[in-house]
Amino acid sequence: MIEAINLSYTYPTGDTALRNISLKISDGELVAIMGPNGAGKSTLVKHFNGLLKPTRGEILVDGVSTSRLTVAELSRKVGFVFQNADHQLFAETVEKEIEFTLKNLGFHENLQELKIKALEEFDLLKYKDKSPFSLSGGERKRVALASVLCANPKTIILDEPTAGQDLVQKNNLLELIKRLHSQGRTVVIVSHDVEFIVDLNPRIITLVNGRILCDGGVNEVLTNKSILEYSSLTPPQITEFAWRISEELKPIPKNITTVDQLIEALKTHIIGGKL
Repeated sequence: MIEAINLSYTYPTGDTALRNISLKISDGELVAIMGPNGAGKSTLVKHFNGLLKPTRGEILVDGVSTSRLTVAELSRKVGFVFQNADHQLFAETVEKEIEFTLKNLGFHENLQELKIKALEEFDLLKYKDKSPFSLSGGERKRVALASVLCANPKTIILDEPTAGQDLVQKNNLLELIKRLHSQGRTVVIVSHDVEFIVDLNPRIITLVNGRILCDGGVNEVLTNKSILEYSSLTPPQITEFAWRISEELKPIPKNITTVDQLIEALKTHIIGGKL
């Protein structure tokens, strides 16, 4: 479990990024952190693995304050994948990138076996002797993911994972996140990508000006016009379509985010239960 207790953070420049944040993320949860640029989303999740320490308040990981743990100790529990994969890649080859993580976190036994497993899982075996920086953006993202997940942390944080990804890469990422979550891992995603988040159907926490604006499900958060406006988020396309139908044809529920929900609403409210 990750718990923030009255968390506030002020950068050395004097800019306050987080203001009195309190929340709990239980083991095995799938959570999206959303909100406008500068809301404090990345600042918040960097506290979860000790990259940042609170100015005031406390972060607990499995009941232990992050102030008592090193980043290396926390990395065994909480893996972090940056928005820009280049910010965490530095080794000469893809294989050495993964090897560094494993050695740094103390995985000296079965090192070769763990490396091969990670390379195969992310379809990187054919690139193992190549420089990460010679690969495409999507491939570098996979290297970054492999270098974090090879250590088998029970919590994964993905900061804007769809940034720079094409549709195929997004779909692959979607399936990966679903698989990780189905394995019982906690997955926390920072994202502006509303359509991607709808497909994941997570708990959504929105931040505005360093404070929590709301905390709820997809249908509660992403269909609320006030929340969307304050959070600088656009509604899902299917939600906008449902709103238009409700305005132009006949009132139907406005908290629709999927095609299946829209079909059921049309059957019930417009076509008398038949479609």
